[in-house]
Amino acid sequence: MTNLPAPPARNVFGEPLVPCSFDPLTGFFRDGCCKTNTDDVGTHVICAIMTEEFLEFSRSQGNDLITPVPELGFPGLKPGDQWCLCVLRWSEAYLAGVAPDVVLESTNYSALDSLPLEALLRFDHRRRSAE
Repeated sequence: MTNLPAPPARNVFGEPLVPCSFDPLTGFFRDGCCKTNTDDVGTHVICAIMTEEFLEFSRSQGNDLITPVPELGFPGLKPGDQWCLCVLRWSEAYLAGVAPDVVLESTNYSALDSLPLEALLRFDHRRRSAE
């Protein structure tokens, strides 16, 4: 039996997953990409661009992404940072009207198990630059 390499992670367009962020270093595996596996209970697959509104919402939901936690290597996030979010947290923010924009090239295909592509397309970060 040979150990074949794992197929490359794919984005919502079925293309190779583009890294989300190296500064701050994100991803369940802290490799800059929104990759996942069965150990990733939160399913950190949506590459989102943080906003003050979303960060405050997340903190109000019990997930403080603002405050640094140096002992865990977490720098704390600020508006403009890109971060691999849990699909359920993004969905909650979407329903609350505070969902952050997403980088679709860096959002894992598995996000489509929980969300329709049309919802994510409405928050494509490139649409802002086109407005």
